[in-house]
Amino acid sequence: MTDDLWTVMRTASAVRCYRGEPVDDAVIEKCLHAATWAPSGGNQQPWRFVVVRSAELRAVISAAARQTWQAMTDFYGFDAPPADATDAKARVLRAMYEHMHVGGDAPVCVLFCVEPQPGASDLQQGGSIFPAVQNFLLAARAQGLGAAITLWQDACDSELRELVGIPPHWRIATLITAGWPVGQHHPVRRKPVAEVAAIDSWTNPWRTS
Repeated sequence: MTDDLWTVMRTASAVRCYRGEPVDDAVIEKCLHAATWAPSGGNQQPWRFVVVRSAELRAVISAAARQTWQAMTDFYGFDAPPADATDAKARVLRAMYEHMHVGGDAPVCVLFCVEPQPGASDLQQGGSIFPAVQNFLLAARAQGLGAAITLWQDACDSELRELVGIPPHWRIATLITAGWPVGQHHPVRRKPVAEVAAIDSWTNPWRTS
């Protein structure tokens, strides 16, 4: 747990392996509060966060997670690596495999839904929900939780809509899983600023003074 914003951002990597113990409601509520503090277009706050607890909903999510893994392995031609493989790629694939086979049994599952605004493109609409997602992730990390964004909802959209009662014009933006991590938080691995930032021209990289 840490209150230092810079440490939180630097170590908020996707965490997919969780310990079995439950997450207290007070911890989840802090994450939800943080999500509500996010900016949105015109301050419309066109969001709804659905914490998933029912066994029926979690079963639907689990089936969708396994279906997503199968689709990924079919498309990319990979499968879960052997247990003795310790390289970085193998560790990531193994964590993804375990995550998708735990599915809806993760300690915390939250649907992030958004109400489309008239005239807004998909990209613009994303700007009114994914800042809330990021706030949730950062609040989770600050409290010692691990969390990850998933797209499993794409494989069970109609079932979730019917069971949750999501209005037809609303969209499910993402499904977040969270829990107490099996391992330790570690710094994220990202491209250096000079590779992704520029001054005035696309080809004039940012340089420190």
